[in-house]
Amino acid sequence: MKKLFIFAALMVSIMSSGYAIDAEEVFESMEELNGKWMLSKSKEQQGSCAFKKEILDKIKTGISFKYIGIETTIQENLLPGTGREMVTMYHCKDIACTTLKATHYCVKMNQPEFILNLEKSTDEKFVFDCDMSTELCNSDENHVHQIIHELDSDELTIYYNSWKNKKPIKSTVCHFERSE
Repeated sequence: MKKLFIFAALMVSIMSSGYAIDAEEVFESMEELNGKWMLSKSKEQQGSCAFKKEILDKIKTGISFKYIGIETTIQENLLPGTGREMVTMYHCKDIACTTLKATHYCVKMNQPEFILNLEKSTDEKFVFDCDMSTELCNSDENHVHQIIHELDSDELTIYYNSWKNKKPIKSTVCHFERSE
């Protein structure tokens, strides 16, 4: 009876906590992003990803991802070749990959740093919160405060949630379709 009770308690604990994912698993899952993606023409873009139709038609690559540094870093190039181009670099903080970090090089002329939120992330959703140990994330300056990637097969939505004066403001939402 005691073993049955322990097993039941363990199962309830597992079922209520959901599937736990670690930083290394997320980094490996991000491999699915590798390659070039087009801005979706069928979904409404917001913020930096919103272009007039005639400009949108000329943009071949909306975002690209590639491994660099012997596959220790993922480089995200958002809106390459446009005046709104930005880069985000994703990498493990240490050799054991206990923490996944990111730095976003923004058109807002700042570089917020992020840490993967393991509680909100899954194999298809990667949530990066502003690193509150940094000055920028605690400032009143307009900055990206959270980045969320939602992957659904050959579709990708990225939210670049911004803050100013320590409060959320209108953010950038980009919808992409795989192009290669």
